[in-house]
Amino acid sequence: MATTEALIFDMDGTMIDSMPWHAKAWVEFARRRGLTLDVPDLMRRTTGRNAFECACELMEREVTEVESAEITHAKESIYREMFGAVFAEVAGFGAFAKAAVARGLKVAVGTAGDRHNIAFVMERLRMDPLPLAIVGGDEGFTGKPTPAIFLEAARRIGVAPERCVVFEDAPFGIEAARRGGMRAVAVCTTHSAADLAGPHVIAAVRDYDELVRSKFLETLDAATA
Repeated sequence: MATTEALIFDMDGTMIDSMPWHAKAWVEFARRRGLTLDVPDLMRRTTGRNAFECACELMEREVTEVESAEITHAKESIYREMFGAVFAEVAGFGAFAKAAVARGLKVAVGTAGDRHNIAFVMERLRMDPLPLAIVGGDEGFTGKPTPAIFLEAARRIGVAPERCVVFEDAPFGIEAARRGGMRAVAVCTTHSAADLAGPHVIAAVRDYDELVRSKFLETLDAATA
């Protein structure tokens, strides 16, 4: 097994406990527009996809960039308003990320979220230290399950994919890690361990407190600076 040099975190549902609020935002989006929407099905088809891909899935056709921008702004504004009132990290995330850096690991973020959602999250999480790189879904990369976002995160921090461990809460993200040649940790906030299984998945946990209790970081052969 390759020496672990970096941890790459998905954002929604992995760093922050936000996925129920994305679902609620879609419900409210549909209500305001008089749409009939199967939200669980939409979430299944879109979690990990970038904004343009989500808009196409919503409309079930190829949308224009203008349509995509309007849909994204409307839905994500609802999401930020709703989740902002009850904002919460996945239990233990901040302390875990800080401990990882203290052990010599590089930390990056690879998310399908756009710059507005990234700013919303980072302002509230107050990570210390900050990630070395954050790759967002509005930077022109294809969404998950393609590995483009994770591979770009690894490139920006100068670490080979096989030396990265991805933390993900969604099947598309777990698959993206596999396609990118990365190992993964399944964070089971919204999906079961069975839903997030794979030969490259080295742990499945509900939150980061579990990883601390199991001394997960100590099991990694972390490269030191």
